[in-house]
Amino acid sequence: MTERPSVEQMLQNIREIRGRIQMAAPGAQVRLMAVTKTVEPALINAAVESGGITLLGENRVQEFLDKEQQYRRESCQVHFIGHLQTNKVKYIADKVDMIESVDSLKLAQTIQRECERIGRVMPVLVEVNIGREPSKSGVFPEDLQELLEKISRLDRVKVRGLMFIPPICSNNEQKEEIFARIQKLFIDMSAKKIDNVDMDFLSAGMSSDYLTAVKYGANIVRIGTAIFGKRN
Repeated sequence: MTERPSVEQMLQNIREIRGRIQMAAPGAQVRLMAVTKTVEPALINAAVESGGITLLGENRVQEFLDKEQQYRRESCQVHFIGHLQTNKVKYIADKVDMIESVDSLKLAQTIQRECERIGRVMPVLVEVNIGREPSKSGVFPEDLQELLEKISRLDRVKVRGLMFIPPICSNNEQKEEIFARIQKLFIDMSAKKIDNVDMDFLSAGMSSDYLTAVKYGANIVRIGTAIFGKRN
């Protein structure tokens, strides 16, 4: 079983993470996302109410639906960050504040249809497979601009930036090189000034690499283990 920290230890974890982010990127406005996969709602609510967490990240549609009614949602947003199948979009289109894992035109078109049906515009991030890993979702860097241009024509889908899950790096030098590439790609896409595409958010960095991520411009970091403990 997963051994969860006490509420006080979890709150201390949040304080320490915020302090490290501030030291790594003084003055930067970085949103700390608490990734809630397998975490019980009571602990999540404590993170929101006592830890000041204003952003939750959900990986799995069914788990989110099972827990969603138990969340204290008044003061926090929920982003969907996991791989999203097109047949699951209808279950979350009216429940999440952003989908960070849009990796194909087909998925974006499905979001478009669902948002037309319910009368909303969905903010999204386009997921990039920076390491070209077969086991991971995401568009390859060389195909990113074309995908952004195609999604930009959808009036119910609003691109707000990019999301990355970097490959596991064997050393700090390799990690720095990967995040430098992520930052360059984000800056390059920002400079394209594609209609209906805003590069407001760079979502990159997890428990093992969030300090490197903020050093290279990430303004959303997705933290699970460092807040809630390891999952088995």
